[in-house]
Amino acid sequence: PNTPRLVKKFVPWDYVVFAALFLVSASIGVFFAVKERKKKTSKEFLVGGRQMTCGPIAFSLTSSFMSAVTVLGTPSEVYRYGASFVLFFLSYTLVIIFTAELFLPVFYRSGITSTYEYLELRFNKIVRLAATLIYILQTLFCCLPDYLCPFTNDIVLFFGFAVTGFDLWGSVAATGIVCTFYCTLGGLKAVVWTDAFQMVVMVAGFVTVLIRGTSLNGGSTKVWEDAHAGSRLNIFDFDADPLRRHTIWTIVIGGTFTWLGIYGVNQSTIQRCISCKSERHAKLALYLNLLGLWTVLVCAVFCGLVMYSHYKSCDPWTAGFISAPDQLMPYFVMDIFSSMPGVPGLLVACAFSGTLSTVAASINALATVTFEDLVKKGFPNLSEKMSTWISKALCVLYGVLCTSMAAAASLLGGVVQASLSIHGMCGGPMLGLFTLGILFPCANWKGAVAGLLAGLSVAFWAGTGSFLYPSPPAKALPLPLATLNCSVANSTALLPTAPPTLPPHRPWLADAWYSLSYLYFSAVGCVCCALTGLLISFLTGGSSIQNQAFPFLRRNVSKKSNSHIFSFSHFLSSGPNKGEDIPPVLIKPICNLFCFWSQRLKILLWCGVQHDSLEVRT
Repeated sequence: PNTPRLVKKFVPWDYVVFAALFLVSASIGVFFAVKERKKKTSKEFLVGGRQMTCGPIAFSLTSSFMSAVTVLGTPSEVYRYGASFVLFFLSYTLVIIFTAELFLPVFYRSGITSTYEYLELRFNKIVRLAATLIYILQTLFCCLPDYLCPFTNDIVLFFGFAVTGFDLWGSVAATGIVCTFYCTLGGLKAVVWTDAFQMVVMVAGFVTVLIRGTSLNGGSTKVWEDAHAGSRLNIFDFDADPLRRHTIWTIVIGGTFTWLGIYGVNQSTIQRCISCKSERHAKLALYLNLLGLWTVLVCAVFCGLVMYSHYKSCDPWTAGFISAPDQLMPYFVMDIFSSMPGVPGLLVACAFSGTLSTVAASINALATVTFEDLVKKGFPNLSEKMSTWISKALCVLYGVLCTSMAAAASLLGGVVQASLSIHGMCGGPMLGLFTLGILFPCANWKGAVAGLLAGLSVAFWAGTGSFLYPSPPAKALPLPLATLNCSVANSTALLPTAPPTLPPHRPWLADAWYSLSYLYFSAVGCVCCALTGLLISFLTGGSSIQNQAFPFLRRNVSKKSNSHIFSFSHFLSSGPNKGEDIPPVLIKPICNLFCFWSQRLKILLWCGVQHDSLEVRT
């Protein structure tokens, strides 16, 4: 039973289950378009009128995390490298705590719609524009791994044509059309509720695979024993070598920085949080989302262990039944569910749900950022009706753009791997930029620009080097796989691809700097941005803020009953280049944590910001 065999293709019931996913997703968009037809403001469309509750938002955040890469890639990761991936639960915990207690309060209380509005309030227009453009490019490229996961050359050969018979271009077009359809019709509310539905589909897919796979392999105890015998349960590796791919340090430290770039300051996440009716609801959504993240992680890890137990005597990849490790999960599903029509379609729907959720969130966030940071800045007197139509047009534009890029990139096998690293290379410096503004009152706009450029340069240097000169196999340490009981590959099996070879001539940096664990790219960019920003700020005279930010803050802060109340007349009368220019609502200084024993030292490190004028009204 553990020997790979000829797997069957989709039957009509599989297509029915798969088509139902697209139909329900599109229907949700239609429902909210009809339900909200009388609410024709851009705020209603982009942030749900700031009246969302914590439950749907928590489901939506978790669904965006459960991408196609997670569904197909994480079980394969555990199958090949062991269950150390489960240590990401520590990273997720730290990320949610930092997001809920550090970043979210600042963004929510300042009344912004785009996170990059904060950068103009804290620094100036130059910083905001630079960050906005970087985010747009980053998001367009970073959504490609999730968008393309079901469409990449290797996956299509197996998952698409050899098994399901799906047409590549039809699948790309269908995904793009459905995402654009419900984003444009229903706005953020449609995205959130569709995400909630898609999360149910994905969890159902995972649970179904776990139950069936465990029962076929002798129960959970037998699966656990097989995993232990195969060294898949050696979780804690305390090796401090930063070049090692996965250790407890790279996962906890590097993973925290990487995911903070997604949760802490990313527009897609923060936009959904600030759409909540109160800051308390937004925080609760994040903590409920943490439970969802843990659930997804445990399901994915156990799927990998069950898959290893099933193929412990004959690995389909090394035996040549499949051509890439990412094909393991779909192959496993089509193998164990070959006699159960409709269930394989559930897994395909599971993978595509992650794609739909991620791409839809990206389209909505891109439309919001473009409208708030570019369109409104150029045309400040737009009517509400025109603003709504422009927002919808931007959704269509980015939907078409993402679909076109995915279709073109699906012809290039290396694009997906390169795209996976772009988030760390861009997300780290962006995280450093927001950290600089929130934690350090002494930072000014010159330091922010210099820090952003330095962080991007160093992160792209490391990331590009690692792509050109892959780290030696000894740093990845994949676990052994057996082929003792394999039968001759069936006639429909794909030929195995040759293992990657190292370039013949490697510079001295190739085995040091370029071999840095991919999880540290974000940390390197963030730290470099923050340190450079602090140094340049010190050399150029400290913090400043442009006075045109104050009317915006006065207008937005007054709308929230739990917002901070402070004297704007004091700030408006202050001169430039002084800490008094910074509204306290925009910062949460790190000195509050480390100088709790000395009020005098704390006041000194606030760099002149009038924190005494800050009162909380409950």
